[in-house]
Amino acid sequence: MKTLLHLIVLLTLSANSLLAQNSEIPLTPGDRISLTIGGVPSEEVPQISKVYTVSDNGTINLLHIQEVRAAGLKPSALQRAIESAYKSQEIYTNPTVTVSIDSIAGDTGRQVYVSGVVAPGPKPYKPGITAYQVIMAGGGPTPYASLKKTRIVRTNPDGTRKTIPADLSKYSSNPSVDISLQPEDQVIVPE
Repeated sequence: MKTLLHLIVLLTLSANSLLAQNSEIPLTPGDRISLTIGGVPSEEVPQISKVYTVSDNGTINLLHIQEVRAAGLKPSALQRAIESAYKSQEIYTNPTVTVSIDSIAGDTGRQVYVSGVVAPGPKPYKPGITAYQVIMAGGGPTPYASLKKTRIVRTNPDGTRKTIPADLSKYSSNPSVDISLQPEDQVIVPE
């Protein structure tokens, strides 16, 4: 019984870890991140463990290793990069770094945009937010808008744009038709 309980706890932690990794978004200049470090001398922990803002040139400055590229990396990749930098420069032998986007009540400071709704315009991006949720945050579709022809316009990292069709008129009977959004996505509900 005890072994079964350990297995259930391990599977739950693994699933939560995978979910967190899959919902990560790449960092951009201006993002605030919380960084904590362990496995280093205790007097250096408060000098490193704090909130940083990604600079306009996409870096953060850390004790001993100076500028570290953060923009374009997901928090888990930045963690590994910082650990690797401290190890490769032989500053610390076994640092453990944790990085997360610092947000107040889930607000990352990023936005998604919606049109064809009662209150169109930018809406706060939160990890896991979906097209249907953004439409409802905009007061729902206008009387002449067609949820059946909803489109999500997404800008790829290389600057190209792609359009993702979504028939959200089927949402009430099949919530799986909803699409998770990324920062800067545009949700268009045409008339």
